[in-house]
Amino acid sequence: MTMSIARSLTQDWSFTQVGGGRGTKNGEWLAVSQFPTTVHVELLKAERIPDPFLGLNEWEVQWVGESDWAFKNTFEVSAKELAAANADLVFDGLDTFASVEINGYTILDTENQFIAYRAPVKQYLKPGANELMINFSSAFLKGRELEQAHGKSHLWNGDSSRLHVRKAQYNYGWDWGPVLMTIGPWKPITLHTYNVRLTDVDVRSDVSDALDVRVTVDLTLSKKASDGLASVVLKNAQDSVMLMESNLTVGSGSARTEFHFSPGELELWYPVGFGKQPLYTVEVVVSDSQGNTLDTKTQRVSFRRVRVVQEPLVDQKGLTFLFEVNNIRIFCGGSNWIPADSFLTTLTPGRYRAWLQLLVDGNQNMIRVWGGGIYEYDVFYDICDELGILVWQDFMFGCGQYPAYDSFLKLVEVEAEQNVKRLRHHPSIVIFTGNNEDYQLAESINIVDYSDETSDFRKTKFPARHIYERTLPSIVQKFCDIHYHRSSPYSAPGTVTTDKTLGDLHQWNVWHGSQEPWHNWDLLAGRFVSEFGMEGYPNIRTVDYWLAGDKRDNLYSTVRHAEGPLSVNNNHNKADGFERRLELYLVENFKHAFDMDSYVYYTQIMQAETLASAYRLWRRNWRGKGREHTAGALVWQINDCWPTTSWAIVDYFMRPKPAYFAISRELRQYTVGMTRKEKKIFANDLSAAQFTITTVLEVWGTNGTLSEKKAKLEVTCFDLHSSWTAQFSKDIVLAPNSSTELYSGDLPGQPVRTKQSELPRAIIVSARLLEASGAVLGRYSNWPEPFKFINFPAIKDLGFSVKTSTDGESVELSTQKPIKGIILDAEGEDVEWSDQAIDLVPGDPQIVKAVGLKGRDAKARFLGDGTA
Repeated sequence: MTMSIARSLTQDWSFTQVGGGRGTKNGEWLAVSQFPTTVHVELLKAERIPDPFLGLNEWEVQWVGESDWAFKNTFEVSAKELAAANADLVFDGLDTFASVEINGYTILDTENQFIAYRAPVKQYLKPGANELMINFSSAFLKGRELEQAHGKSHLWNGDSSRLHVRKAQYNYGWDWGPVLMTIGPWKPITLHTYNVRLTDVDVRSDVSDALDVRVTVDLTLSKKASDGLASVVLKNAQDSVMLMESNLTVGSGSARTEFHFSPGELELWYPVGFGKQPLYTVEVVVSDSQGNTLDTKTQRVSFRRVRVVQEPLVDQKGLTFLFEVNNIRIFCGGSNWIPADSFLTTLTPGRYRAWLQLLVDGNQNMIRVWGGGIYEYDVFYDICDELGILVWQDFMFGCGQYPAYDSFLKLVEVEAEQNVKRLRHHPSIVIFTGNNEDYQLAESINIVDYSDETSDFRKTKFPARHIYERTLPSIVQKFCDIHYHRSSPYSAPGTVTTDKTLGDLHQWNVWHGSQEPWHNWDLLAGRFVSEFGMEGYPNIRTVDYWLAGDKRDNLYSTVRHAEGPLSVNNNHNKADGFERRLELYLVENFKHAFDMDSYVYYTQIMQAETLASAYRLWRRNWRGKGREHTAGALVWQINDCWPTTSWAIVDYFMRPKPAYFAISRELRQYTVGMTRKEKKIFANDLSAAQFTITTVLEVWGTNGTLSEKKAKLEVTCFDLHSSWTAQFSKDIVLAPNSSTELYSGDLPGQPVRTKQSELPRAIIVSARLLEASGAVLGRYSNWPEPFKFINFPAIKDLGFSVKTSTDGESVELSTQKPIKGIILDAEGEDVEWSDQAIDLVPGDPQIVKAVGLKGRDAKARFLGDGTA
């Protein structure tokens, strides 16, 4: 019998604009430069369109997404392939509305970017050359037609017609991304010949609280195989056979086998920082009675026990929302992930690995795949498995009032089943979430009735509840063992999404909403904060890139345009009201300048201060079992899909912003944090003039390991305007996997004030956690805020030294006065720095690695450097 063989069709593809136009002439076919691919990518390489990432070119290519395109390929088919009982063409992903023909016969019509399609084609194939033609219709125009037929609904971001189209929603534009409506064959296409094939291999593991492991393997074939046999082999990372089951009968078209391992027999998979990530493989072979192989499948798996724990707290109302892996409760410090490019086919495994390695190098352990992009490529999850990154996986619904008419629901059902089956074996994936912010949007327009859990939601004003509370949970439950959560954010049935005591929270009252000071993060905490953020400009080299030669002397760089002057920089920041919001937070906290280099610096240091403060305060809330008041913080966002100013902490070119390093410091295994708060006490209940103001300093430490840690706490205070210093130290023990309060008392050197006109002294407090050897485990400097009120010393009085090492690949920083917010750079090509947004104090020099510095002098920006 014929073995199952899949052959990728990657050669000899060409494309054309249907009917001719600005992309190609009528009948002109251009060879593609790669495959899979999409139209913008090919037009750009053929120099038929300008680069949409530069200047205002985004608006020069809008016609591409509103045009129809065709791709064709001629491939050879052998007599051996035709001898197979079945021949299918498999399309892993077509973006989005396509009609497919083979040798002139229509075999398929597609309408979902997230679905893999399989079409039987044996009857249409012939020996020798065969022509495959894919005609793509404009998804934007199709969406507008669907919207006219089914009605217009509410949304945040993009064109409302997107709600009817199962396509990456960010293509329609978002508050961080351009409008680039991609179109084309974005995933592989294969010719699959077989007599019988494995249609499903479902490997499940049940790890008990005693950590013994039960593994089940369920096989499903494309048809009954009366004389068929299957074997299942489990191998470890060293390719050694752990267990083998042979001669499983598959006559019914399915089979099951089960293995059991006592605790310790299998190595368990742990998140990064808590253990190893052993990867096993399950190899399945189906044969006929003569021993001829019919089909094989290999799946990489790992074994771990994961629970989402929602239980009462000891000392606060509400419930925890935390992740427990192999009986260890994990504080999840991580990031939100958007698609890393507007043009997905340009992403390589190397780029994915570099992005995810950045996450791990920044001491993060969780990534959330956001619901307005894509179910990521397999390689993304493979790398997360290898690196120990926990994955929070949204279904692809975002910021909208989605419909639930029958044809739409059918697409969703297939999409959900396919992607759950594709992703379920990854140990990294620990939660599926129904959507991004759709309940929040429903609350904002008052269309959700939380008292109703039983209606046919398709007949209500919030029809998509049927998807999130019926369709998706039933599919997740049927096809995997991963926890399902209705939305992000979502509190609990019957409760609004802003409840800070339940579920997960998107805390946008810094930047959006009530625009709170970032110093209030402790008051804004939730049980698990799955979104929060602050904008910051990217590296100046990235700004120069999108300006495409236009001068960057000032913030409002413009180019000439038919409608008058438009700001290029404004086009590369898509957030509504970003100027007002950036300036609100800048003017409240900093004296700053408006030349481009300075604006980059001040927004970057503001972003770093804002986000580091959140992680610092929320990690303090991880106080041990029963007191996990905040169990996770995922910043919005780690990455960009094009060169822009956004909330990203690393820009499109993978240049980390200073905030990346500030967050990294707060997520080290051992950290120290401080707050200073003024306490005003009136002499009696009648007087408003008689009072005292004292300044209270609180110090805490965190320990991200599972063992207690003995260390020394060293606290040093400096007066910015005199030689006065004070220091105290104490031996401390940091509780395991918890924060520990270390000090609370008056701020040394700060007099008690009795008048509002008495200004406090500018006292800077440095706290360090030290090993017995003197090695620094963690450090943090607390400064009086807002920074704009600080009278910084003259630069000549700082005693500030920036010294390049003899090997030219590191810089030593030292000072005789405290310095706030150091950001390093060098003229010429970029440098990979090991730290940024640095606070420096006397007696505590710091060495910063500088890969690529090559002996150049480093230059430093800092608060009080004379630019504002």
